[in-house]
Amino acid sequence: MVRKNQEWPDEGDLIVGTVYKVLNYGAFAKLEEYEGKEAFIHISEVSSGWVKNIRDHVRENQKIVARVLRVNPKKGHVDASLKRIREDQRTKKIQQWKIEQKAEKFLELVAKSLDKDLNTAYDEVGYELMDIFGDLYGAFETASDEGEQSLIDEGISEDWAKAITEVAVKNITPPEIHITGYVDIENYESNGVEIIKEALLAAEGKDIAVQCVGAPRYRITVTSDDYIKAEKQLKKAAEKAIAIVEKAGGRGEFLREIDN
Repeated sequence: MVRKNQEWPDEGDLIVGTVYKVLNYGAFAKLEEYEGKEAFIHISEVSSGWVKNIRDHVRENQKIVARVLRVNPKKGHVDASLKRIREDQRTKKIQQWKIEQKAEKFLELVAKSLDKDLNTAYDEVGYELMDIFGDLYGAFETASDEGEQSLIDEGISEDWAKAITEVAVKNITPPEIHITGYVDIENYESNGVEIIKEALLAAEGKDIAVQCVGAPRYRITVTSDDYIKAEKQLKKAAEKAIAIVEKAGGRGEFLREIDN
């Protein structure tokens, strides 16, 4: 169960729940992010249209995303709505929740490496990470990208920072980026076509693809997990192609972007 660093959601928040009881007048769902809390969805908040049978819209064990209408600590639940939410909001919330589920698994691995359980991990560092980075996954991403010192600088103890970073580096794949540039290359020698082919082959390489846009323009695409590295690879690939063409008496030009 993914946990929030607050006891109750706020009015207007989107929540994830699992329906466990459906009655003629409404449905009850256990909240996935607030331990021991539940939501009640009145039949009037199930759908924007007329609801003849509530079970046509919700069922037991269904995962739902709802909007909090009112928070009732005394009743032990929140009043929520299924109809006051757009499909894109529902999709985004589910995606965020799944990411935080993954982050919680990471935290559990970290706790295990320190001979501690998940509850202890939340108490000692989990909720603090949420306060600092917004959510658990954000903390693991930072650790993966910037190292354990980035956590220590935020006040996280060295043992937790080291363990978190080790798990983050092993489990978080850097985002893949694609950058594109263009070369205009021409050669009018009798063997000009062969020279152009040689130049384009020289530009290609691991994670570097070359495509013809329309002679004399060719597209070079670099795939990488590091933007600065990709920029250097792109420039170097273009320079290789241009050098071969110019050496054979032709001309070449590198274009990072094409003007509209």
